[in-house]
Parts: sequence; C-alpha cells; structure tokens
Amino acid sequence: MTTPLNEALEASATLMDDVLADVLPEPSGPEARVHEAMRYAALGGGKRLRPFLAMQSGKLFGIDAKLMQRVAAAVECVHVYSLIHDDLPAMDDDDLRRGKPTTHKQYDDATAILAGDALLTLAFEILADEETNEDPYVRAKLVARLARAAGPHGMVAGQMIDIAVEGQSADIGTVTRLQRLKTGELIAFACEAGAIMGKASKEAGHALEGYAHDLGLAFQMSDDLLDVEGDENAAGKALRKDEARGKATFVGILGAERARAQAELLAAQAARHLDLFDEKADLLRALADYVVHRKK
Repeated sequence: MTTPLNEALEASATLMDDVLADVLPEPSGPEARVHEAMRYAALGGGKRLRPFLAMQSGKLFGIDAKLMQRVAAAVECVHVYSLIHDDLPAMDDDDLRRGKPTTHKQYDDATAILAGDALLTLAFEILADEETNEDPYVRAKLVARLARAAGPHGMVAGQMIDIAVEGQSADIGTVTRLQRLKTGELIAFACEAGAIMGKASKEAGHALEGYAHDLGLAFQMSDDLLDVEGDENAAGKALRKDEARGKATFVGILGAERARAQAELLAAQAARHLDLFDEKADLLRALADYVVHRKK
C-alpha cells in the first residue's frame, strides 16, 4: 500500500540521484577511473534515508529546498564513503551492496579506497561552498558538525569499536555506544542540519537531537533484525553474516523479540520529541514508525 511517507521517500530518492549526478565529477582525464567508481557507488540505489532526514529538517525551518538538497547530497556522500570502506576486505569483506557488486569488486581495492576518500572530502567542499549558504558562520558550523559525526568522535570511532569487539562478549552499553557512533552520528547530523541552516533555537535543536538519537538506535535494531530475518533479494546485500563473524549486535544481546520491542519503544519516543513542531513534522513522525517495520 502506498502511503504519503512512501511517496515522499521515493520522490526524495529520485531527486537525490539527480542532485548527486550534478555534484559528482564527470569521468575525465587519467583520473577518470576514480570518478567512475564514485558515481558507481553513489548513484542508482539505496533508501536515501539520511538525505530525506536532512531535507525534512530543512522544511521545519522554511529553508530553501535547493539549499537543503546540497546539504543532503553532502550527507549521502559521507554515507556512501562509509559503505565503500565498510565493504572492503580489511573491514566486513562484502561482495554485494544495493543489489550490485561492491565497489572494490567492480573495480579494485585501491580504487575503492580512493573513491571513498574522494566522496568524504567532496562532502566538505559542498558544505563550504557559498552556494550552500551565504553565511560563512552557518557553513563553518555545518562543516564542524559533519566532521564530528564522521571522524574520530563519530563514525570512525564506532567502526573501531566494531572491529575491536568482534568475536568477543560485548554488553548492551558497548553495543549502544558502538551504534550511536557508527550509525547514529550521521543520522543526527542529517536531522540537525535544518536547525543549523535556520539558526534555530536551542529548544528546537535539542528536540531534533533527541529525535535523531532514538531514531538512530531504532534503525540499527531494525537493521540487526533484518540481518537475521530478512530476505537477501529485498535487502540487496548479504545477510546473516553478523552472527557468523561474532559481531556485537542488539539482537545478539537482547534476542529478536526484545530487540523488536525496544525498537518500537524507541520509535514512539522519537516521534514524541517532535511535539514542539506542527504538522510539518508529520513525515518525520511517520518515518520513526517506518524504520522499525521496513523489510529492507
């Protein structure tokens, strides 16, 4: 059944492909191979959840849609970089992503590493450009917040914990911190981006922080459930690898039923953080429910 949220997600994903196609370099010159790999990894696939969050957060504060699309593209560049590197043999060693060969399989390890590096740095070039926002203070704040989300206090830290505890017994606190950093920090930036662009009040910013925190954990619990219960064709990637590799997951610690119940509780809690906003936040509220009932 098609819902307003499904329609909005599909429209957002289509739009993001167009925006990314514009900001990604066209293959040319002796460096064309890395440009091809960047476009291969970034275009044509994925839920585009993080760009959707960025664009919806912008709507809460009346930010021009074209400006938020640039911020959303920067978010997706960072996300795709993380997927490319996560799939490498030195990390999770995956062969399939978004229903097609992973970037290092399609090209080679070195090209994949460079494509990921290029996407990460392109994200900051986009945010620092005057075309994103005329106010240098806003641009600097966007750059600093995304750097924190992606760097040693965010995604990189989470990935390091993930590697460090593989094959070991991890408690719920460790897994929660791992996923808050590895997955949740970029989701948090996407949710907060509209508030930064709109120079919003602290109250509004804190509301979006709370929403993002609970949404990120609910999303990861749902992801863990999909890994053990999902369909590989629908997911577009290999499943049931976490347990085999001894990965620290919410399902591994809580069990499927408790993880599902906790995800639903967190989703409901995330939606309540948006009480400050009017009907402009309805799609964000619906998204909180969507992430725990999705099939891919």
